Amino acid sequence: MLRLTWVQPEDLIGHELRQAAQDGRDATEIERRWIAAGGHLAPERAGATSSELRSLAQELLDELAQLPSPLAAAEPTVFEARAATVFQAHAVREDKPSGRPPEPGPRSETDRLHAAWLGRAIGCVLGKPVEKLPLDGIRALARHTGNWPLNTWFTERNLDPRIAAAYPWNRRSRPTSLAENIDGMPEDDDLNYPLLGLMLLQRHGHDFTTGDVARLWLDELPAGRTFTAERIAYRNLLDGLEPPHTATHRNPFREWIGAQIRADVFGWTNPGDPAKAAELAFRDAVLSHTANGVYGEMFVAAAIAHAAGPAPTTIHETLATALAHIPPDSRYAQAIRFGTDTARAEPTGTPAGFEHVVDVLHARYAHTHHWVHVLPNAALLAAALTHADGDFTGSICRAVSGGWDTDSNGATAGSIAGLLAGSREALGERWTVPLKNRLATTVGGFDGIGFDELARLTLEARA
Repeated sequence: MLRLTWVQPEDLIGHELRQAAQDGRDATEIERRWIAAGGHLAPERAGATSSELRSLAQELLDELAQLPSPLAAAEPTVFEARAATVFQAHAVREDKPSGRPPEPGPRSETDRLHAAWLGRAIGCVLGKPVEKLPLDGIRALARHTGNWPLNTWFTERNLDPRIAAAYPWNRRSRPTSLAENIDGMPEDDDLNYPLLGLMLLQRHGHDFTTGDVARLWLDELPAGRTFTAERIAYRNLLDGLEPPHTATHRNPFREWIGAQIRADVFGWTNPGDPAKAAELAFRDAVLSHTANGVYGEMFVAAAIAHAAGPAPTTIHETLATALAHIPPDSRYAQAIRFGTDTARAEPTGTPAGFEHVVDVLHARYAHTHHWVHVLPNAALLAAALTHADGDFTGSICRAVSGGWDTDSNGATAGSIAGLLAGSREALGERWTVPLKNRLATTVGGFDGIGFDELARLTLEARA
């Protein structure tokens, strides 16, 4: 039997039941029927069940979709024209306010974008070998190789075989993402989506529609390179559904992290205008996500746009500005505030002290949310950036050391902190040299491209 994870109904139903519990929807009777028939609850990893339950799973998924959520008013996903008024009511626009210094020259802007692209790649590679590992495993692997608190690439040199057996590296990433074998930037969806975002702006400009995003995916994104909500949306497109139904039809991953990793280009190309960046991110996100999943992409796009502006800023101003561009009572906004508040409360501000911050975050989220859900990862991202005070190495190492979606969190932290650092040189050679200014990808026309060239193309794509 062919196993195609993330789309088979008998795998989706457990995740939808979990999402219903998080939304406050009463799915008790539906869960009872599913368990009584021999179904299983949400697996922590991409598990498998028997196709004999497929028809019932489809029926119950449709019933779950009809259950009202008491959180809907605080977490709207708006597809009509009123979207602008809903979100901009909470926004603080940054459109070229008076008193700012003159726009930096093209060379310095290219340098900043180069650092942002590199930062995203570095943070991603740092997190790849420990993706899917539990927090205890990440700490054990780093400690037993003299790399704790985390400060450089993971390695298996001198690693105790017992630790290696207890916590095996991510199978797909081990050959390309340890200190001893990094040879350029390997392909990863955390870089594929920024490439697609750049291609989207090259083809359609800043007035693109969600339909344009959908057509681009079908033209340029291999289906096998999609996961979770994106794979569901892709399937729904092939089944003839159109946005926004591609995000909602039998899609229990619609509030996971996938949209958040697609935000960067919309921020990089709208410097000093986080409201515009959030608007573009919204149009991209609703192809596959709703509510908090959408807010993740809006928040990161707004943060990057603010950091990319001409005025000097701090990571704390960046996060506060981005927070103003999502509904304030949403669980996503609560997660960002919880992450920043927890980081600020840690008294030492040291890498070692961040371990306590992570423990607090895991105590809140680890038992209720899947490790790819956007909420725990948003809290960790905000905490890592806050605690590191925007420092590049501190930001990516804290983000990755906190577990959950390690490569995605490392990538986003690296993008923002790299932009604030301002140049490739500011990131440090131990991070930049192994990537060899080379990115592997199956996104058409970009395989082998250099990060300096991506920076130049991104500058050209600005409005």
